[in-house]
Amino acid sequence: MNVQEARFRSAVAEKTKDEIFLDRSSFATRTASVAAAAAAEAEAVDRDARFPKAAIDAARQHKLLGIQIPQAFGGDGASITDIADMCYTLGRTCASTAMIFAMHQTKIACLVRHGTGSAWHEKLMRRVASEQMLLASSTTEGQNGGNIRSSAAAVEHAGADISLVRNATVISYGAQADGIVTIARRTSDAASSDQVLLALTKDNYTLERSLEWETLGMRGTCSAGFELKANAAAEQIFPEAYDKIHAQTMTPVAHLCWSSVWAGIAAAAVERAQIFIRKAARGSGGQMPPAAAHFTTAKMSLTKLRAVITASLDSYAAHEHDERALSSLDFQSQINLLKVEASELAVAAVMAAMRACGLSGYRNDGDFSVGRHLRDVLSAPIMINNDRILSNIATASLMSGVPAGLRD
Repeated sequence: MNVQEARFRSAVAEKTKDEIFLDRSSFATRTASVAAAAAAEAEAVDRDARFPKAAIDAARQHKLLGIQIPQAFGGDGASITDIADMCYTLGRTCASTAMIFAMHQTKIACLVRHGTGSAWHEKLMRRVASEQMLLASSTTEGQNGGNIRSSAAAVEHAGADISLVRNATVISYGAQADGIVTIARRTSDAASSDQVLLALTKDNYTLERSLEWETLGMRGTCSAGFELKANAAAEQIFPEAYDKIHAQTMTPVAHLCWSSVWAGIAAAAVERAQIFIRKAARGSGGQMPPAAAHFTTAKMSLTKLRAVITASLDSYAAHEHDERALSSLDFQSQINLLKVEASELAVAAVMAAMRACGLSGYRNDGDFSVGRHLRDVLSAPIMINNDRILSNIATASLMSGVPAGLRD
Protein backbone atom coordinates (compact mmCIF):
# COMPACT_ATOMS: atom_id res chain seq x y z
CA MET A 1 0.00 0.00 0.00
CA ASN A 2 1.49 3.36 -1.03
CA VAL A 3 1.44 6.53 1.08
CA GLN A 4 -1.40 8.08 -0.92
CA GLU A 5 -3.61 5.00 -0.49
CA ALA A 6 -2.83 4.81 3.23
CA ARG A 7 -3.80 8.46 3.70
CA PHE A 8 -7.00 7.93 1.76
CA ARG A 9 -7.99 4.89 3.83
CA SER A 10 -7.28 6.81 7.02
CA ALA A 11 -9.49 9.65 5.78
CA VAL A 12 -12.20 7.14 4.85
CA ALA A 13 -12.11 5.75 8.40
CA GLU A 14 -12.50 9.26 9.81
CA LYS A 15 -15.26 9.98 7.34
CA THR A 16 -17.08 6.81 8.37
CA LYS A 17 -16.93 7.88 12.03
CA ASP A 18 -18.26 11.31 11.07
CA GLU A 19 -21.15 9.79 9.12
CA ILE A 20 -22.51 8.22 12.29
CA PHE A 21 -23.61 11.76 13.12
CA LEU A 22 -24.53 12.72 9.56
CA ASP A 23 -28.14 13.85 9.17
CA ARG A 24 -29.22 13.11 5.62
CA SER A 25 -32.78 14.23 6.27
CA SER A 26 -32.11 17.62 4.69
CA PHE A 27 -30.73 16.23 1.43
CA ALA A 28 -34.12 15.62 -0.20
CA THR A 29 -35.50 18.98 0.92
CA ARG A 30 -32.48 20.90 -0.33
CA THR A 31 -32.52 19.04 -3.64
CA ALA A 32 -36.25 19.69 -4.05
CA SER A 33 -35.65 23.42 -3.65
CA VAL A 34 -33.00 23.37 -6.36
CA ALA A 35 -35.27 21.27 -8.59
CA ALA A 36 -38.03 23.85 -8.21
CA ALA A 37 -35.65 26.59 -9.34
CA ALA A 38 -34.54 24.41 -12.26
CA ALA A 39 -38.13 23.68 -13.31
CA ALA A 40 -39.01 27.38 -13.35
CA GLU A 41 -36.39 28.17 -15.99
CA ALA A 42 -36.13 24.84 -17.84
CA GLU A 43 -38.10 25.92 -20.91
CA ALA A 44 -36.13 29.15 -21.29
CA VAL A 45 -32.80 27.38 -20.70
CA ASP A 46 -33.65 24.96 -23.50
CA ARG A 47 -35.09 27.53 -25.88
CA ASP A 48 -32.23 30.02 -25.52
CA ALA A 49 -29.43 27.47 -24.97
CA ARG A 50 -28.41 29.40 -21.88
CA PHE A 51 -26.73 28.36 -18.68
CA PRO A 52 -29.27 27.54 -15.90
CA LYS A 53 -27.98 30.25 -13.62
CA ALA A 54 -30.95 30.36 -11.25
CA ALA A 55 -30.77 26.61 -10.65
CA ILE A 56 -27.01 26.62 -10.03
CA ASP A 57 -27.35 29.66 -7.77
CA ALA A 58 -29.95 27.68 -5.82
CA ALA A 59 -27.54 24.74 -5.64
CA ARG A 60 -24.96 27.09 -4.16
CA GLN A 61 -27.48 28.53 -1.71
CA HIS A 62 -28.46 25.07 -0.49
CA LYS A 63 -24.82 23.94 -0.48
CA LEU A 64 -25.30 21.09 -2.93
CA LEU A 65 -22.09 21.80 -4.87
CA GLY A 66 -19.97 20.84 -1.86
CA ILE A 67 -22.30 18.21 -0.45
CA GLN A 68 -19.98 15.32 -1.36
CA ILE A 69 -16.94 16.89 0.32
CA PRO A 70 -16.12 15.03 3.58
CA GLN A 71 -17.22 16.69 6.79
CA ALA A 72 -13.57 17.02 7.80
CA PHE A 73 -13.15 19.52 4.95
CA GLY A 74 -16.43 21.39 5.49
CA GLY A 75 -18.87 19.38 3.38
CA ASP A 76 -21.69 16.97 4.16
CA GLY A 77 -19.97 13.71 3.22
CA ALA A 78 -22.75 12.66 0.83
CA SER A 79 -22.38 9.18 -0.66
CA ILE A 80 -22.56 8.15 -4.30
CA THR A 81 -26.10 6.91 -3.65
CA ASP A 82 -27.06 10.32 -2.27
CA ILE A 83 -25.59 12.03 -5.33
CA ALA A 84 -27.35 9.67 -7.75
CA ASP A 85 -30.68 10.38 -6.05
CA MET A 86 -30.05 14.12 -6.49
CA CYS A 87 -29.21 13.63 -10.17
CA TYR A 88 -32.47 11.73 -10.65
CA THR A 89 -34.53 14.42 -8.92
CA LEU A 90 -32.92 17.23 -10.95
CA GLY A 91 -33.25 15.21 -14.16
CA ARG A 92 -37.01 15.17 -13.72
CA THR A 93 -37.11 18.98 -13.98
CA CYS A 94 -34.23 20.22 -16.14
CA ALA A 95 -31.84 17.85 -17.91
CA SER A 96 -29.19 20.53 -18.43
CA THR A 97 -29.11 21.45 -14.74
CA ALA A 98 -28.96 17.78 -13.79
CA MET A 99 -26.14 16.99 -16.21
CA ILE A 100 -24.10 19.98 -15.03
CA PHE A 101 -24.58 18.77 -11.46
CA ALA A 102 -23.62 15.21 -12.45
CA MET A 103 -20.43 16.29 -14.21
CA HIS A 104 -19.46 18.57 -11.34
CA GLN A 105 -19.99 15.80 -8.79
CA THR A 106 -17.87 13.41 -10.86
CA LYS A 107 -14.96 15.85 -10.56
CA ILE A 108 -15.64 16.23 -6.84
CA ALA A 109 -15.56 12.45 -6.41
CA CYS A 110 -12.11 12.38 -8.03
CA LEU A 111 -10.97 15.21 -5.79
CA VAL A 112 -12.21 13.49 -2.64
CA ARG A 113 -10.81 10.04 -3.38
CA HIS A 114 -7.55 10.95 -5.08
CA GLY A 115 -6.80 14.38 -3.61
CA THR A 116 -6.92 13.39 0.04
CA GLY A 117 -3.39 13.57 1.43
CA SER A 118 -2.35 16.34 -0.98
CA ALA A 119 -2.25 19.72 0.76
CA TRP A 120 -3.23 21.65 -2.37
CA HIS A 121 -6.17 19.41 -3.19
CA GLU A 122 -7.38 19.36 0.39
CA LYS A 123 -7.36 23.15 0.33
CA LEU A 124 -9.43 23.03 -2.85
CA MET A 125 -11.92 20.72 -1.13
CA ARG A 126 -12.32 23.27 1.64
CA ARG A 127 -12.83 26.01 -0.94
CA VAL A 128 -15.48 23.99 -2.78
CA ALA A 129 -17.34 23.45 0.49
CA SER A 130 -17.10 27.06 1.68
CA GLU A 131 -17.36 28.92 -1.64
CA GLN A 132 -19.56 26.36 -3.42
CA MET A 133 -17.24 26.41 -6.43
CA LEU A 134 -18.51 24.85 -9.66
CA LEU A 135 -15.95 22.59 -11.35
CA ALA A 136 -16.10 21.80 -15.06
CA SER A 137 -14.55 18.85 -16.86
CA SER A 138 -12.23 18.97 -19.85
CA THR A 139 -11.70 15.46 -21.21
CA THR A 140 -12.67 15.76 -24.89
CA GLU A 141 -9.80 16.93 -27.06
CA GLY A 142 -9.02 17.58 -30.72
CA GLN A 143 -9.71 14.64 -32.98
CA ASN A 144 -9.85 12.12 -30.12
CA GLY A 145 -13.54 12.69 -29.54
CA GLY A 146 -14.64 10.66 -26.53
CA ASN A 147 -11.41 8.64 -26.29
CA ILE A 148 -10.56 9.87 -22.81
CA ARG A 149 -7.66 7.46 -22.41
CA SER A 150 -5.59 9.21 -25.06
CA SER A 151 -4.27 12.77 -24.74
CA ALA A 152 -2.46 14.96 -27.25
CA ALA A 153 -1.74 17.99 -25.03
CA ALA A 154 1.11 17.57 -22.57
CA VAL A 155 2.04 19.21 -19.31
CA GLU A 156 5.19 21.33 -19.64
CA HIS A 157 7.31 21.53 -16.48
CA ALA A 158 9.47 24.45 -15.38
CA GLY A 159 10.66 23.81 -11.87
CA ALA A 160 7.70 24.04 -9.51
CA ASP A 161 5.48 25.48 -12.25
CA ILE A 162 3.59 23.84 -15.11
CA SER A 163 1.84 25.02 -18.25
CA LEU A 164 -0.66 23.42 -20.59
CA VAL A 165 -2.22 24.32 -23.94
CA ARG A 166 -5.18 22.13 -24.82
CA ASN A 167 -7.52 22.08 -27.81
CA ALA A 168 -10.66 21.25 -25.83
CA THR A 169 -13.42 20.68 -28.36
CA VAL A 170 -15.96 20.46 -25.54
CA ILE A 171 -15.89 21.96 -22.07
CA SER A 172 -19.41 21.84 -20.67
CA TYR A 173 -20.25 25.11 -18.84
CA GLY A 174 -16.56 26.00 -19.14
CA ALA A 175 -17.22 29.73 -19.37
CA GLN A 176 -19.40 29.65 -16.24
CA ALA A 177 -17.27 27.37 -14.04
CA ASP A 178 -15.03 28.43 -11.16
CA GLY A 179 -12.44 25.81 -12.05
CA ILE A 180 -11.64 23.03 -14.48
CA VAL A 181 -10.40 19.49 -13.93
CA THR A 182 -8.58 18.23 -17.01
CA ILE A 183 -6.38 15.40 -18.25
CA ALA A 184 -3.14 15.64 -20.21
CA ARG A 185 -0.02 13.67 -21.06
CA ARG A 186 2.36 13.53 -18.14
CA THR A 187 5.20 15.19 -20.11
CA SER A 188 5.87 16.16 -23.70
CA ASP A 189 7.71 12.89 -24.36
CA ALA A 190 5.14 10.65 -22.62
CA ALA A 191 2.87 8.23 -24.47
CA SER A 192 -0.66 9.44 -25.20
CA SER A 193 -2.02 7.02 -22.57
CA ASP A 194 0.46 8.12 -19.87
CA GLN A 195 -1.84 10.73 -18.39
CA VAL A 196 -2.27 12.88 -15.33
CA LEU A 197 -5.28 14.68 -13.90
CA LEU A 198 -4.92 18.27 -12.79
CA ALA A 199 -7.22 20.73 -11.08
CA LEU A 200 -7.19 24.36 -12.17
CA THR A 201 -8.90 27.34 -10.61
CA LYS A 202 -10.07 30.31 -12.62
CA ASP A 203 -6.93 32.34 -11.94
CA ASN A 204 -4.84 29.56 -13.53
CA TYR A 205 -6.23 29.58 -17.07
CA THR A 206 -7.75 31.43 -19.99
CA LEU A 207 -10.35 30.15 -22.42
CA GLU A 208 -10.62 31.18 -26.06
CA ARG A 209 -13.83 29.97 -27.68
CA SER A 210 -13.29 27.81 -30.75
CA LEU A 211 -16.65 26.06 -31.23
CA GLU A 212 -20.22 27.12 -30.48
CA TRP A 213 -22.96 24.98 -28.91
CA GLU A 214 -26.09 24.77 -31.08
CA THR A 215 -27.55 21.33 -30.51
CA LEU A 216 -30.74 19.32 -30.53
CA GLY A 217 -30.87 18.86 -26.76
CA MET A 218 -28.93 19.39 -23.52
CA ARG A 219 -28.66 22.95 -24.73
CA GLY A 220 -28.22 24.55 -21.32
CA THR A 221 -25.00 22.67 -20.61
CA CYS A 222 -23.31 25.27 -22.83
CA SER A 223 -20.73 22.70 -23.97
CA ALA A 224 -18.74 24.93 -26.29
CA GLY A 225 -15.19 24.27 -27.48
CA PHE A 226 -12.22 26.25 -26.20
CA GLU A 227 -8.50 26.56 -26.41
CA LEU A 228 -7.45 26.11 -22.81
CA LYS A 229 -4.19 27.80 -21.75
CA ALA A 230 -3.10 27.15 -18.20
CA ASN A 231 -0.25 28.19 -15.93
CA ALA A 232 -0.28 26.59 -12.52
CA ALA A 233 1.77 24.97 -9.79
CA ALA A 234 3.01 21.41 -10.24
CA GLU A 235 1.30 20.46 -6.97
CA GLN A 236 -2.06 20.90 -8.70
CA ILE A 237 -1.44 17.62 -10.52
CA PHE A 238 -3.15 14.76 -8.70
CA PRO A 239 -0.61 12.49 -6.99
CA GLU A 240 -1.95 9.31 -8.61
CA ALA A 241 -1.74 8.39 -12.30
CA TYR A 242 -4.87 9.01 -14.32
CA ASP A 243 -5.33 5.36 -15.32
CA LYS A 244 -6.04 4.54 -11.68
CA ILE A 245 -8.35 7.56 -11.23
CA HIS A 246 -10.15 6.66 -14.44
CA ALA A 247 -10.89 3.08 -13.38
CA GLN A 248 -11.67 3.65 -9.72
CA THR A 249 -13.62 6.90 -9.79
CA MET A 250 -13.99 8.85 -13.03
CA THR A 251 -15.75 6.18 -15.08
CA PRO A 252 -17.90 4.57 -12.34
CA VAL A 253 -19.13 7.84 -10.87
CA ALA A 254 -19.72 9.45 -14.26
CA HIS A 255 -21.75 6.51 -15.54
CA LEU A 256 -23.77 6.24 -12.34
CA CYS A 257 -24.54 9.97 -12.25
CA TRP A 258 -25.26 10.30 -15.96
CA SER A 259 -27.53 7.25 -15.88
CA SER A 260 -29.42 8.74 -12.94
CA VAL A 261 -29.95 11.97 -14.88
CA TRP A 262 -31.29 10.02 -17.87
CA ALA A 263 -33.56 8.02 -15.58
CA GLY A 264 -34.90 11.31 -14.20
CA ILE A 265 -35.66 12.56 -17.70
CA ALA A 266 -37.42 9.29 -18.48
CA ALA A 267 -39.42 9.46 -15.25
CA ALA A 268 -40.66 12.95 -16.08
CA ALA A 269 -41.77 11.83 -19.54
CA VAL A 270 -43.48 8.71 -18.19
CA GLU A 271 -45.29 10.80 -15.58
CA ARG A 272 -46.66 13.08 -18.29
CA ALA A 273 -47.82 10.05 -20.26
CA GLN A 274 -49.51 8.66 -17.17
CA ILE A 275 -51.42 11.89 -16.57
CA PHE A 276 -52.42 12.00 -20.23
CA ILE A 277 -53.73 8.43 -20.25
CA ARG A 278 -55.66 8.97 -17.03
CA LYS A 279 -57.27 12.10 -18.47
CA ALA A 280 -58.14 10.32 -21.71
CA ALA A 281 -59.67 7.40 -19.81
CA ARG A 282 -61.81 9.70 -17.68
CA GLY A 283 -62.98 11.51 -20.82
CA SER A 284 -64.16 8.24 -22.37
CA GLY A 285 -65.98 6.92 -19.34
CA GLY A 286 -63.16 4.70 -18.15
CA GLN A 287 -62.35 3.21 -21.54
CA MET A 288 -58.58 2.93 -21.99
CA PRO A 289 -57.30 4.66 -25.14
CA PRO A 290 -55.32 2.52 -27.62
CA ALA A 291 -52.14 4.43 -26.71
CA ALA A 292 -52.29 3.00 -23.19
CA ALA A 293 -50.16 0.10 -24.41
CA HIS A 294 -47.32 2.53 -25.12
CA PHE A 295 -47.58 3.87 -21.58
CA THR A 296 -47.17 0.33 -20.26
CA THR A 297 -44.07 -0.06 -22.41
CA ALA A 298 -42.67 3.24 -21.13
CA LYS A 299 -43.31 2.26 -17.51
CA MET A 300 -41.63 -1.12 -18.03
CA SER A 301 -38.55 0.51 -19.58
CA LEU A 302 -38.32 2.96 -16.68
CA THR A 303 -38.65 0.16 -14.12
CA LYS A 304 -35.86 -1.80 -15.78
CA LEU A 305 -33.70 1.32 -16.07
CA ARG A 306 -34.03 2.09 -12.36
CA ALA A 307 -33.22 -1.52 -11.46
CA VAL A 308 -30.08 -1.52 -13.61
CA ILE A 309 -28.85 1.70 -12.01
CA THR A 310 -29.57 0.67 -8.42
CA ALA A 311 -27.85 -2.69 -8.95
CA SER A 312 -24.74 -0.91 -10.21
CA LEU A 313 -24.93 1.62 -7.36
CA ASP A 314 -25.02 -1.24 -4.84
CA SER A 315 -22.09 -2.93 -6.56
CA TYR A 316 -19.99 0.23 -6.56
CA ALA A 317 -20.87 1.12 -2.98
CA ALA A 318 -19.94 -2.39 -1.84
CA HIS A 319 -16.49 -2.16 -3.44
CA GLU A 320 -15.90 1.59 -3.33
CA HIS A 321 -12.73 1.28 -1.27
CA ASP A 322 -11.51 -2.01 -2.74
CA GLU A 323 -8.95 -1.06 -5.37
CA ARG A 324 -8.60 -4.59 -6.71
CA ALA A 325 -12.34 -5.10 -7.12
CA LEU A 326 -12.84 -1.76 -8.87
CA SER A 327 -10.05 -2.55 -11.33
CA SER A 328 -11.32 -6.06 -12.07
CA LEU A 329 -12.40 -7.02 -15.56
CA ASP A 330 -15.91 -7.89 -14.41
CA PHE A 331 -16.54 -4.57 -12.65
CA GLN A 332 -15.08 -2.47 -15.45
CA SER A 333 -17.24 -4.30 -18.00
CA GLN A 334 -20.31 -3.91 -15.80
CA ILE A 335 -19.88 -0.18 -15.24
CA ASN A 336 -19.26 0.48 -18.92
CA LEU A 337 -22.24 -1.61 -19.98
CA LEU A 338 -24.34 0.33 -17.46
CA LYS A 339 -23.81 3.45 -19.53
CA VAL A 340 -24.82 1.66 -22.73
CA GLU A 341 -27.90 -0.06 -21.31
CA ALA A 342 -29.10 2.93 -19.29
CA SER A 343 -28.84 5.29 -22.25
CA GLU A 344 -30.77 2.94 -24.54
CA LEU A 345 -33.47 2.23 -21.96
CA ALA A 346 -33.93 5.94 -21.23
CA VAL A 347 -34.44 6.71 -24.91
CA ALA A 348 -36.89 3.81 -25.22
CA ALA A 349 -38.89 4.99 -22.20
CA VAL A 350 -39.19 8.57 -23.43
CA MET A 351 -40.05 7.51 -26.97
CA ALA A 352 -42.80 5.22 -25.67
CA ALA A 353 -44.10 8.04 -23.46
CA MET A 354 -44.34 10.31 -26.49
CA ARG A 355 -46.27 7.69 -28.42
CA ALA A 356 -48.60 7.30 -25.46
CA CYS A 357 -49.33 11.03 -25.54
CA GLY A 358 -49.61 11.12 -29.32
CA LEU A 359 -49.88 14.57 -30.86
CA SER A 360 -50.15 16.12 -27.39
CA GLY A 361 -46.70 14.75 -26.61
CA TYR A 362 -45.30 15.80 -29.97
CA ARG A 363 -46.44 19.39 -29.60
CA ASN A 364 -44.16 21.87 -27.83
CA ASP A 365 -46.93 24.08 -26.45
CA GLY A 366 -49.02 21.85 -24.20
CA ASP A 367 -49.05 20.32 -20.74
CA PHE A 368 -48.19 16.89 -22.14
CA SER A 369 -45.29 17.90 -24.36
CA VAL A 370 -42.42 15.39 -24.28
CA GLY A 371 -40.36 17.07 -27.01
CA ARG A 372 -37.73 18.58 -24.72
CA HIS A 373 -37.34 15.33 -22.82
CA LEU A 374 -36.83 13.36 -26.02
CA ARG A 375 -34.31 15.82 -27.43
CA ASP A 376 -32.34 15.84 -24.19
CA VAL A 377 -32.32 12.08 -23.72
CA LEU A 378 -31.19 11.46 -27.30
CA SER A 379 -27.80 12.77 -26.19
CA ALA A 380 -27.38 9.74 -23.93
CA PRO A 381 -26.22 7.12 -26.48
CA ILE A 382 -23.75 9.54 -28.10
CA MET A 383 -22.30 11.09 -24.92
CA ILE A 384 -19.15 8.98 -25.18
CA ASN A 385 -20.63 6.98 -28.01
CA ASN A 386 -22.09 3.59 -27.15
CA ASP A 387 -20.39 2.11 -30.22
CA ARG A 388 -17.00 3.20 -28.86
CA ILE A 389 -17.72 1.62 -25.47
CA LEU A 390 -18.92 -1.67 -26.94
CA SER A 391 -15.93 -1.83 -29.27
CA ASN A 392 -13.50 -1.12 -26.42
CA ILE A 393 -14.84 -3.85 -24.18
CA ALA A 394 -15.29 -6.48 -26.90
CA THR A 395 -11.92 -8.11 -26.22
CA ALA A 396 -12.48 -8.04 -22.47
CA SER A 397 -15.89 -9.63 -22.90
CA LEU A 398 -14.38 -12.48 -24.89
CA MET A 399 -11.94 -13.15 -22.05
CA SER A 400 -14.69 -13.26 -19.41
CA GLY A 401 -16.50 -16.56 -18.86
CA VAL A 402 -20.24 -17.02 -19.32
CA PRO A 403 -21.91 -17.59 -15.90
CA ALA A 404 -23.18 -21.12 -15.30
CA GLY A 405 -25.87 -20.01 -12.84
CA LEU A 406 -28.03 -16.99 -12.09
CA ARG A 407 -25.99 -15.96 -9.06
CA ASP A 408 -22.51 -16.92 -10.28
